[in-house]
Amino acid sequence: MPDWIRREAIYLFYYLDIQIRQIVPYWAAGILIGSAVSVFGKKYIHGAFSRIGRKRTGWLGVIPASILGIASPLCMYGTIPIAAAFSQQGIDDSILSAFMMSSILLNPQLILYSGALGHRAVIIRCVSCFLCGCCAGWLIRAFYGKKGKSFFDFSGFREGESRDTDPNLFLRYIKNVGRNIRATGPMFLIGILLTALYQIHVPKDFVSGLFGKDNGFGVLMAATIGVPLYMCGGGTIPLLQEWLWDGMSMGSAAAFMITGPATKITNLGAMKIVLGWKHFFIYILYVLVFAWLTGMAVNLVTGP
Repeated sequence: MPDWIRREAIYLFYYLDIQIRQIVPYWAAGILIGSAVSVFGKKYIHGAFSRIGRKRTGWLGVIPASILGIASPLCMYGTIPIAAAFSQQGIDDSILSAFMMSSILLNPQLILYSGALGHRAVIIRCVSCFLCGCCAGWLIRAFYGKKGKSFFDFSGFREGESRDTDPNLFLRYIKNVGRNIRATGPMFLIGILLTALYQIHVPKDFVSGLFGKDNGFGVLMAATIGVPLYMCGGGTIPLLQEWLWDGMSMGSAAAFMITGPATKITNLGAMKIVLGWKHFFIYILYVLVFAWLTGMAVNLVTGP
């Protein structure tokens, strides 16, 4: 075996071992707790959301709707049929917008994944995603609330059958854990591999120069690269962790954590179906502007 191949393999194994030790516990905790929320808490979350919508709480109803969106464990293709059913019940578009926006950005599983980035990153991610949901709801209420026409078109969606149907609660939970592992495991491992390769081959001052605290353009760049680079929540955590260690500002990371899930290709496909082209472009613009403003605000608050 040539020396350069052996040397590359040693470096790769070393960095993979470090990444696995640091990240896997958060991924495993996210799987276990996220499945518990999905199996045992999903119907209570959606029931609470339905009650909020029926109470006609106005502008204030957006706040609990955004919180419940974060608590919901469903992916976007699972969330939209639920939102469609709520829309048929007459729930206001502003409430639906807040719920859907925050649900796209965050869920209990991803919160636990983000623990690998440190408690400050977790707090910033939770607060920014909550506010993103709230602002989406308030903007819809302000500009579309009195037009008499829905902002969404849910005609192409209907609620599918739940896969959590096993009468034995323990087996239902185990099956949900298995589905979670199959859904997130491959991208999680790819993220770890890419991070190890990044550690070996990319100079450490590259990230600090591109996404540093004093670089407003860096926040915009982080928001922009979140569009093509985001794979899944677990897959990007190892890379974000390394970027933060190498000098990426927390504001740039916050911007990336907003645009990434909001523009993930599967989420974009679902949103295009229910929004149409005009509202779809408004959605993209809102995400990019909110991400950039959030990143700048976080850098201003956290300081150098």
